[in-house]
Amino acid sequence: MQFLNKVFFSLIFALLSSSAFADYTWNFPTPATPMALDTLEVHNKFMVIVCIIFLVVLGIMIYSLINHRKSKGQKASKATGPTTKSQIIWTMLPFALLLYIDFILMGIPAYHSVVFMEDTKTNADMVVKVTGLQWRWQYEYMDGDAKGIKFVSNLSTPQDQIDNKASKGKDYLLEVDNRVVLPVGKKVRLLMTSTDVIHNWWVPAFGSARDAIPGYLRETWVKIEKPGVYRGQCKELCGKGHGFMPVVVEAVPEAEFKTWAQDQKVKLAAANAGADKQWTKEDLVAKGKEVYIKNCAVCHQAGGQGLPPTFPALTGSKIANGPIFGADGKYLKDSHLDRLLNGKNVMPSWKSILNDTDIAAVITYERNGLGNSVGDVLQPSQVKAARQ
Repeated sequence: MQFLNKVFFSLIFALLSSSAFADYTWNFPTPATPMALDTLEVHNKFMVIVCIIFLVVLGIMIYSLINHRKSKGQKASKATGPTTKSQIIWTMLPFALLLYIDFILMGIPAYHSVVFMEDTKTNADMVVKVTGLQWRWQYEYMDGDAKGIKFVSNLSTPQDQIDNKASKGKDYLLEVDNRVVLPVGKKVRLLMTSTDVIHNWWVPAFGSARDAIPGYLRETWVKIEKPGVYRGQCKELCGKGHGFMPVVVEAVPEAEFKTWAQDQKVKLAAANAGADKQWTKEDLVAKGKEVYIKNCAVCHQAGGQGLPPTFPALTGSKIANGPIFGADGKYLKDSHLDRLLNGKNVMPSWKSILNDTDIAAVITYERNGLGNSVGDVLQPSQVKAARQ
């Protein structure tokens, strides 16, 4: 027993003085942030403490079974019960030991981890707003070199792979068309919200997950220590497309991040400039098909047949085949354009997600494709005017 006690307390003191077990991930992903490393260290300490307690108790039980059996001449005690003094000792000693283990050995590291996780504002280098949508993520850079950059990140896994018509790729259901790019070594404060239902932004290598709740702004933070691509998923069941909204973060050196930010601003300016030119019907339909597949097909289906009654068909619908503007030149209530700009029921508003050109293109495609043949064209300039 003295040997077991020495081993127990030696290991405990080793755990308190160092992160000796941090190299063992216990099936955790390799930590990419200080938060993930801290979580792993606390987990490993708890695991070792629990295992030591288990082994000590098991050792005492096995020792007692072997050395106190009747075949060795042991006789049952005739004691009528413990004395008051022994009762107090055998009650207070385990109680004190458990208090020490729970509040000192385990409580202090756990408290430190919680405080560390919730410290989103101290020395934050930049802020990124993350908005959950059914079923995609929207990112908006609120300050710094990338201020003003805003985009939607959609699943980019080919539909043929999802339908088992093609072999699954390496990153099946874990690749997107627009990765969120963050600089290495910078503390990034993440503001979380949602436009519809509860989502959860989760990247295992970051050691944190945070619910995105409609009407609330919640916070977490990351400080990525190594360049690379880190993948995660929505961790809150959020509807039929829950499994199709991955999180992909690309961590790059600061100089590369600044170059990326400049390139994105150039692309954003070009996209905004596209709203002031006249587009041909063919160009709008071609672009609209791309927008539709990325953003609309998950609900209304690739062929426009929908999933009634929740997600109505666009083929032959009154909305997609009805008038958009009234005699006064203003768009009509419950018209095709009104539905995309303002949403209705389960249909979300797209005016903060898609730009003028994308909205004009997808409406033109839906009215001249998917089995519809209205024949009209909606120009981006008309969408721009409708926003005002």
